[in-house]
Amino acid sequence: MFECVINISEGRDRGLLAHLARCAGASLRDLHSDVFHNRSVFTLINTTSALSADVQRLISVAFDVLDLEGHEGVHPRLGVVDVVPFVALVPEEIAAAIALRDETAEWIATTFDVPVFLYGTRAPARTLPYVRAHAFVDLKPDWGPSRADRRRGAVVVGARDVLVAWNLWLRHVTVQRARELAVAVRGPGVRALGLRVGDMVQVSCNLVDLALATPSLVYDRVASHVSAPGLIDHAEVVGLFPRSLLEREAPERWRQLGLHPRDTIEARLDAARARDF
Repeated sequence: MFECVINISEGRDRGLLAHLARCAGASLRDLHSDVFHNRSVFTLINTTSALSADVQRLISVAFDVLDLEGHEGVHPRLGVVDVVPFVALVPEEIAAAIALRDETAEWIATTFDVPVFLYGTRAPARTLPYVRAHAFVDLKPDWGPSRADRRRGAVVVGARDVLVAWNLWLRHVTVQRARELAVAVRGPGVRALGLRVGDMVQVSCNLVDLALATPSLVYDRVASHVSAPGLIDHAEVVGLFPRSLLEREAPERWRQLGLHPRDTIEARLDAARARDF
């Protein structure tokens, strides 16, 4: 089984998002949308062939119905289909995830004539932040034309390990302070941005190595740097997370950290098997 976490630059049109969700087919396990980011995260999990078919269908429809021109949202983006990372849920199968990445990247570029950048844990060993910072500056696309498509932009396709996308929402904190907090929590295992989201701010995190950084570690670090009247309003997980994360956190903190057993990868797969049975 492989996971693909497709980030699409649309988070406001509920009817359109429902249509895209249907296009993701039986592989869809979760959909998380945010109106401030104007972004949605579609989590697909399935066997190789079924996953590839559903990923291609979702991307095709997104390219057909979305337009990057006029898009606005607080999250950085390169395209309407912004990021397409493949994840080997069994670490020993990373080579197969890389093959899915490369096949999908070539398909996107040749089918839609859109620039595609690669990233991943192996060649090319680039991070997503690196691609965002260098694309079209001193980094050429790995596939497709050298310029971004006016309507579709560009796509970043990856093969990576499991990570947890996790956000802290804060009240009575300036966006400048949120950016300072993001810098304070960055380090081994943590990537973070400080963003304004409506009348709150957000420390938006990717926990890329749970052996080095867990939600409770980041939460406590932020809490120690927030002075009254500032406060942490709530935490949220974007997408799904491995069940092993629950085992790393004290159950009495799950609610505070935005963790729920139903949102684990394993729980969604178990629910799907129960329906099929």
